[in-house]
Amino acid sequence: MLVKTFGAAVSGIDARTVTMEVNVSPGIKYYIVGLPDSAVKESEQRTESAIRENGWRWPGQRIVINMAPADIRKEGSAYDLPLAVGILAASGQIAPQHLERTLIMGELSLDGSLMPIKGALPMALKAKADGFESFILPHQNAKEAAVVSGLHIYGAHNIRQVVDLLETGNGIEPTVVDAATEFSATPTDDMPDFADVKGQDNAKRALEIAAAGGHNILLIGSPGSGKSMMAKRLPGILPPLTMEEALETTKIHSVAGKLKGETSLLTTRPFRSPHHTISNVALVGGGTFPQPGEISLAHNGVLFLDELPEFQRQVLEVMRQPLEDRIISISRSRFAVEYPASFMLVASMNPCPCGYFNDPAKTCTCGPGQVQKYLGRISGPLLDRIDLHIEVVPVPVGELASMKQGESSATIRSRVVRAREVQSARFKDVAGVHCNAQMTTKLLNTYARPDEAGSQILKMAMERLGLSARAYDRILKVSRTIADLAGAENVGAEHIAEAIQYRSLDRDTWGN
Repeated sequence: MLVKTFGAAVSGIDARTVTMEVNVSPGIKYYIVGLPDSAVKESEQRTESAIRENGWRWPGQRIVINMAPADIRKEGSAYDLPLAVGILAASGQIAPQHLERTLIMGELSLDGSLMPIKGALPMALKAKADGFESFILPHQNAKEAAVVSGLHIYGAHNIRQVVDLLETGNGIEPTVVDAATEFSATPTDDMPDFADVKGQDNAKRALEIAAAGGHNILLIGSPGSGKSMMAKRLPGILPPLTMEEALETTKIHSVAGKLKGETSLLTTRPFRSPHHTISNVALVGGGTFPQPGEISLAHNGVLFLDELPEFQRQVLEVMRQPLEDRIISISRSRFAVEYPASFMLVASMNPCPCGYFNDPAKTCTCGPGQVQKYLGRISGPLLDRIDLHIEVVPVPVGELASMKQGESSATIRSRVVRAREVQSARFKDVAGVHCNAQMTTKLLNTYARPDEAGSQILKMAMERLGLSARAYDRILKVSRTIADLAGAENVGAEHIAEAIQYRSLDRDTWGN
């Protein structure tokens, strides 16, 4: 008897429906075709044990399974459940009448219980798009998939519950999630607050500009000057995610298997802070079975690289293309996948090996040329892609001992949100552009053209500092954000001047 069950394969952050054709006929042996990987081939032992342990019989006949389309590779153990259901239906042990309207995915334990899977959200989106009525999956992934409205989501604990549901329609209540309510309940109170940061007004101003325009920023300063402390408070002043951004971010974390069981929708911007020993594959994604890397997990959020020069140079260099294109393409001999990578790069570093170059209180002990050599660990093209370079000077003891609190994150965030609203209105008809950092050269000429005085200041800075064309564009982008924060319609000389002062590493005097 021939029976079809339906599952899904994830490619990038999207899913594709997979049809499992199960034929049980007279004969012997078990065959599975359609480019299955080792984990799929091993499903025979798991499904046989789960079927026997739950009181059914394993067909003593010839079992042929074709996973279509046969030209895409099927990976992972999440096909166990649809294969087991297909075998039971094809051998006449259960009725197959509801299978054509149901997508089924799940990994089986030997006793028939279900283990969580990766990519439940993109699978649910594909199931709805293809007209399926129901999606049966492990209960640990049910809330994640239930974000998709118009689809019955059933979270099962074991294969017995799945069979009872298919035969009688009873046994499992559908999981329901109100995405709008989940989205509106964004927790912000537990985030670190800028009110705890004493002094550092210049650095906090630069971080506010970076948050308002989505700009990349590098903090340079002595050990203990507060670089990491301020960077970790940046998510608290970023604007809230839109529903579209939340869904896209959740899809990436779903594919990577990073969502917790009770999480249905990511409602806060991600903050990723990998250690400097990270490999280039872990940073940008890839591997034998490609997975999103840290730059994709930071999509719509912040990627914080602490002690930037300590990262391997080849690891940093692979970020150059994603920083420009905001997407990472991973190509293999038989396939290629793309992951979104629109993130804010926030990096920190000491100014020299000893850490005290330009420190007002301590003397630098580095020899001649060591400061430049230390900075040379970061390539010029990568530095060019960072919009703001900020020197962070240690706060005097008297100011640290003061009980006076700084400006709160909520206050700063209100200004950032207003600036982002201006940008959203400005770029509402431009696909793929949501903030000033994403502007193309054409958009710069339209929205960030400085006045005459500003043009003269920028021209002088270009000549004296030897800035590149990319640095020129980035100064204009930062200037546009400063003007937005000030509520100015046009970019003026004062906005250009402030943007230029945030290019510390472009100065010839740095490190000399």
